[in-house]
Amino acid sequence: MAESASNVPSAELLEFPKKDKRRFLHAVYRVGDLERSIKFYTEAFGMKLLRQRDIPEEKYSNAFLGFGPEESNFVVELTYNYGVDKYDIGTGFGHFAIATSDVYKLAEDIKAKGGTITREAGPVKGGTSVIAFAKDPDGYLFELIERGGTPEPLCQVMLRVGDLDRSIKFYEKALGMQLCRKIDRPEQKYTLAMMGYAEEKETTVLELTYNYGVTEYTKGNAYAQVAISTSDVYKSGEVVNHVIKELGGKVTRQPGPIPGINTKITAFLDPDGWKTVLVDNEDFLKELHKKE
Repeated sequence: MAESASNVPSAELLEFPKKDKRRFLHAVYRVGDLERSIKFYTEAFGMKLLRQRDIPEEKYSNAFLGFGPEESNFVVELTYNYGVDKYDIGTGFGHFAIATSDVYKLAEDIKAKGGTITREAGPVKGGTSVIAFAKDPDGYLFELIERGGTPEPLCQVMLRVGDLDRSIKFYEKALGMQLCRKIDRPEQKYTLAMMGYAEEKETTVLELTYNYGVTEYTKGNAYAQVAISTSDVYKSGEVVNHVIKELGGKVTRQPGPIPGINTKITAFLDPDGWKTVLVDNEDFLKELHKKE
């Protein structure tokens, strides 16, 4: 059945995500002890505590940490729910990544602060890139990547997906991302795609990984979402609605202001159930600059 004319989005609307000035704002996930995590992230990873707030009426606290100000850098938003000290990370979430000029040194610093290195620093198999893997106190994995002089040290969020081509299309169409590179590793039975808003070495990317033959993963209750800025939440929401009809996914929050804060957002799940929140950029900056 043909769509009625009113249901067919204009070419201009579908082009909007690519023209919209977007960037990754933060990744949100849950931790069992906020003070323990802040100590580890600042001392072992070298992040800065950017802001912290307690919302007793909602029974949670959160802290924003990163390598630069929220106005320009991607950061982590750690959430502590009163009385919950453990979460299930699930099989779908992969890792975050930190780019550093000296992986060996960062890995040693993490060990010295009581962190666990799950893969020692050294070149990747069959290549020259130097990496390591570290685990934070809640069990989240961080890949450490050797990269000189990057403007964005917090550089990856890796998520596993069940159909890589569908996911690439979804993030290109719904969110205006570009495919930075695609790598197939048949000997390890996986393919991955780096998706972002600029060249991989200059920005944060989503690293989407497809393991041969695996179409579904458990989500757990630990990792929550990424937030991305947009100049128009309503227009963005229209595009997302259209793409979800084509590729799958689900809108979980219609575009509009959050009560009490008035920041306009919309939220949705991709075809694998991974959540993205689009945040009005001007509202976000106003929220940051509000006097406490």
